[in-house]
Parts: sequence; structure tokens; C-alpha cells
Amino acid sequence: MACKGSLLPPHLVKLLDADDYHKARSTSGHYYYISRMAMRQTNWIKIFCFLSFLAILAWGCFFQGVPLYPGLYFGCSSPAWKKAVLQSAARQEGGQMTVLVTGAAGFVGSHVSLALKSRGDGVVGLDNFNDYYPVALKRARAANLQKAGIFIVEADLNDKAVLSKLFDLVHFTHILHLAAQAGVRYAVKNPLAYVHSNVGAFVTLLEQCKSSNPQPAIVYASSSSVYGLNSKVPFSEDDRTDHPASLYAATKKADEVLAHTYNHIYGLSITALRFFTVYGPWGRPDMAYFSFARNIVEGQPIKIFQGPHGEELARDFTFIDDVVKGCVASLDTALPSTGSSGKKRKKAQFRIFNLGNTQPVKVGDFVSILEKHLKKKAKRNVIPMPATGDVMFTHANVTKARVALGYNPTTDLDTGLGIFVKWYKSFYQHGGSNEDMLKGYKPY
Repeated sequence: MACKGSLLPPHLVKLLDADDYHKARSTSGHYYYISRMAMRQTNWIKIFCFLSFLAILAWGCFFQGVPLYPGLYFGCSSPAWKKAVLQSAARQEGGQMTVLVTGAAGFVGSHVSLALKSRGDGVVGLDNFNDYYPVALKRARAANLQKAGIFIVEADLNDKAVLSKLFDLVHFTHILHLAAQAGVRYAVKNPLAYVHSNVGAFVTLLEQCKSSNPQPAIVYASSSSVYGLNSKVPFSEDDRTDHPASLYAATKKADEVLAHTYNHIYGLSITALRFFTVYGPWGRPDMAYFSFARNIVEGQPIKIFQGPHGEELARDFTFIDDVVKGCVASLDTALPSTGSSGKKRKKAQFRIFNLGNTQPVKVGDFVSILEKHLKKKAKRNVIPMPATGDVMFTHANVTKARVALGYNPTTDLDTGLGIFVKWYKSFYQHGGSNEDMLKGYKPY
């Protein structure tokens, strides 16, 4: 029955809060409750429509091959996903290898993936698209790869199930492992992200590779940061690296130790590449050259760190094209692994190379070159270097890479920054679709 004196039918009263209803039995109160119930019904309609949309989307992704993003599909068991992986892994005329590139939507990863694909190699990418810096830039790189026929599996490298399905589907001859949690200063704020991405993910990948039959050869990114507090210059691969100055460096050193262990026990062919301050088009917005350019263009001050006695920092800036050549040469010269299904048959190749430019430049001089190409003066704010793990200088000795890989960096900083600035102005041009991509983003 309806409540005594109610203007509403019984089934509507039951849907409403009885106590509140009796407190407002005026005509206006009835209108309030009627509108309230209508809103509830409208919300249910919205929820139904949203769930229907998701169902249609899932159906398209699983069975019709509709990508969520360019080159990215939903579900690693669908026929569309398998077809995309196999097409991407297929070698073209002249191709000699099939490569899994982790961190493929990253700065170095996207460049090397395109270089490999352009010469006919089969390339499959993997990336988790984390938000350490604006994901829109990674999506833009991924779109470039998709246009070249490179499929990116969107997954965390720690996901054993995805890796297993990927390796079951494709026989990878080589792994180029570039996925990592980047940045020195961010490690102070989020140390576990570095352990998860740089150590845990690497072990997951090594475990998958050592159990494969046959095992792929592995080339992976270490870092010049492993030299830490080393005072001997230039840095050589034989120098001690047991005094890291940052958590990031410590995780990269851990990777080198883990790599040696898996090489020794399981016969994995492994090459480590110690990158020295890589810069260029499509770079990382947390890096100094990128953030400085952005701040100069926007008229914002830039922070220039100096040592405890007023010393200027110096970096061995290395242009992306030179690093790409070093990565490709490392893959080309990697010998096959010597194990099978987790069992080592004989000693396997183990190498470490510096990939740098060999010409350190003081940060103040670097800013002057950037000013020249941007045609605008920087507002320099010189401050003491914070205790977050940065080092005073880096300087690469690349003799080993030159002999073994034919590595010969040819791009000086003036030329490289000129190429970067030209790309930056074009990609982030005023009034363009990418103008607000970095809006609100502040590097750590």
C-alpha cells in the first residue's frame, strides 16, 4: 500500500527513502522525489550504454582486429593480436633477424626499431606506456612505428604470461632490451619503480630467454651512470663500477651483474651498452636539453647545477643517430647463445661497450649552443647540485666499440642540437595539435 496521504503510487514509495519521504510530504517534496527517481533511472541507462560500448569495443578488438591505439590491440589471445604480431615479426627482403624490442615506444627504442625495420628485419615492440613523462609523446612515437608496420605489444615486461605467449608465437633471434625506468632524480621519490622495471623486469626477460629453444642473443641498455664516483677519465669498460652515486645507477649495475650470471650459468649471449647522455629528435622531455629548450621558448628560467666549489657540470652528449648505429652493430655482431631450454653447452659471448661521443661539453656551453639555435636567450639560474645522485662529469672511451662494432660517432653537439631544435619547433609549433602535449608537465 501507499503511505497514508501519499501522492505517489506504492511501487515508487518503496524505491525511495521512507523516512526522508515522510519528512517532506509537501507538494514540492513529491516533485523532488519524482525527479530524484528519474535521475536514478537515467544513471542506470548511462551505465547500460557504457557497458554496451565496452562490449562492442571488446568484440571489435578480439574478433574484428580493431586497434585501441595505432598498432595496439586488446587481448593477447585474440586472432587479431596473433596476426598483428606475426605480420610485424615477418622479415622482408634483406632482413637477417627477428628482434623483440622492449621499450619500443621510448626514445632510443623507437629510433632503433625503425632502423631495423627499414632494412628488412622482423621487429616486434613491447612497451608499458608508463606515465613518467607525458604518454602522448610515446603514443606519437608508436604511431610512427605503426606506419612502418611495427606492432607494439602493450604490456608490463614483468607479465610472464604475455612474454610466454609472445615467445611461443615468434622465434626471436635477438632481443634488444631498452625498457627501463629512466631518470636519476626521480629515483629519490619512487625507488620501487626502479627495482620493478630495471631489475625485476630484466630477470623476467632473462628467465624467458634462458628457457627458450633456441635461445636468442641479447643486447641491452646499461648506462654511463654505472661509473658513479669514478674519478678516472675517460671512462673505460674495465674501470671499477662498484661505487654508484644513484639508485638508478645501482639498478643498472645490478643488471650487469645479473647478465653475467645468466651468461655464465645458462649460456646466453649478452651485450651491455653503456649509453652516454643520448639526445635528439623525439627525445625524453625530462632530459636537460629538452626541458631547457622548452623553458627557453616559453621564457621560463632554467636551472643549471654546479658543484660544491662552483665547478661546472660536463656531459658527453651523444646524438641519437650515432647510438642507433651502435645498437644495430651490436645486434649484427652478437654471436648465438650456446644454451638450450635452460642448459648451457659451452661458453657464450659476453660484452660491454661504451656508446658515447668522446667530447664532453660543459653545461654552460651547451646552453649557449641551444640559445643560438633557438635564437633566444635563456634565463639562467645557477644553483648547487642537489644530492639526488647526479655526477659532475661523464666522458666515454669508445675504443672497444670502435674495434668490435666499427662504432664511430660523427655528430658534434652543435649539429645535433640544431637537428633537435628544428624537430622541436616543428612538433610543438604554436597552434599545432601537439602544442599542449607537455602542458602542466614538470621534470623531476
